Amino acid sequence: MKTDRDAKNSPAIAAAGRKGLSRQEMARVAAHDIPEGSCVNLGIGVPTLIADYVPAGRELLLHSEQGLLGLGPAPRPGEEDPDVLNAGKQFVTLLPGASVFSHSDSFLMVRGGHIDIACLGAFQVAGNGDLANWTTDAEGQIPGVGGAMDLAAGAARVWVLMEHVQKSGEPRILEHCTYPLTAAGCVDRIYTDLAVIEVTPAGLVVSRLLEGMDFAELQAVTGARLSLAPDCGPYVPAAVTAGPSHHHQGGGR
Repeated sequence: MKTDRDAKNSPAIAAAGRKGLSRQEMARVAAHDIPEGSCVNLGIGVPTLIADYVPAGRELLLHSEQGLLGLGPAPRPGEEDPDVLNAGKQFVTLLPGASVFSHSDSFLMVRGGHIDIACLGAFQVAGNGDLANWTTDAEGQIPGVGGAMDLAAGAARVWVLMEHVQKSGEPRILEHCTYPLTAAGCVDRIYTDLAVIEVTPAGLVVSRLLEGMDFAELQAVTGARLSLAPDCGPYVPAAVTAGPSHHHQGGGR
């Protein structure tokens, strides 16, 4: 029989206190990974931060499901426009050439296959790429599946950005999701505070791992079987080698 002391000493609980990448650093890494010219939807949660970290000179079309294309970063204090918000109801800016259109037109883009990458938050991801990112009773959360179901089905690729474990230390990456699914087998890549993980036909493959963390430690806090890519690299904030976002050089300000 397990005791409370056993739970507190479990690998999952211990790793919950590990210093991984911050939410901003995760967003910066993902922003640097987005290919030139991509049309990218930014979902609620960590993905909305991506708009602040697009690399200098990178041309992207950032999309928000309520009807915006050409999102820029958060405005400077005092420059907020109450009519320009992202999917998380946070203030953003519009870059030159941005478009504003109806919610129905926005979902025509999504369902028509015009989104190259959907960056979504999640509660859980399964080893086969199943996604669970909605609830009806969590405080502060959108009360329903929202547009995530359409994005998961309609986008060419789905990247998830989330913490690796819950506050309790329990894994968010599992063999099978225990929460209701948003979509089955849709996730292509997972960014957590500890690693970048590719979802492949052969299973979950770690392509980047937090510096100072070994593979066995990562596996101990993951509820699905992982494998290590032969060319696995260090998972470090892109800010170490990157310049400021082109969004912060006057565009849309």
